Amino acid sequence: MQLRFAEEVMLLLLDDEGERFLRVPDWSLRYALGGGVLMDLAFEDRIDTDLEKLVLVDSTPLGDDLLDPTLAEIADSEGTHNARFWVERAAARSDEIREAAIDSLVGRGILERKEDRFLWVFRSRRYPVLDDGTAEREVKLRLMELLFSDMIPTPRDVVIICLADACGIFAELLSRRELQQVLPRIQFLRQMDLIGQAVTAAVWDIEVSLAQAIRPHFG
Repeated sequence: MQLRFAEEVMLLLLDDEGERFLRVPDWSLRYALGGGVLMDLAFEDRIDTDLEKLVLVDSTPLGDDLLDPTLAEIADSEGTHNARFWVERAAARSDEIREAAIDSLVGRGILERKEDRFLWVFRSRRYPVLDDGTAEREVKLRLMELLFSDMIPTPRDVVIICLADACGIFAELLSRRELQQVLPRIQFLRQMDLIGQAVTAAVWDIEVSLAQAIRPHFG
């Protein structure tokens, strides 16, 4: 089974030694995890989105603790809501999503939980062999390759780049100079995000609203 976006977000934030998760604003992580769940539901053909609304396509559970609670909430909802509404609702479950993502990574054998630390099991920096017989590079290295080269990303790579960018994760992963260097590349890749435009646009909209709300007022 392919890694979920919430799992990849947590791997992005885990330092190379497994000592700690990088510190990002709590609300940034919450919206990254919530947006990631919605994007996985879209890739699984359970929901569809545009800039005006998010609609249920198929309410059949996936048997996935990361996705099924949000899918059930969408299925039980009365009326139609936009992507921002559901990003905020999914983000409200961020603690649950985070723990489910970590538990899944441990269950897959990618991480080892030891005395409140998370250790890389595969020091080669590759995930275990997936169902289709391929080995997937660790998400951080894969995204760095995409940002510092002209490689063509997969649709899923574009989504994780958009989520990481919208929530400020790259500012923690890269030096200021490196971030300035790759900003044009990030902006270019964001334009390729045809599947997740509504969800990532909702995340950016929420980020801007929060930034304006907490910005100090000067006389």
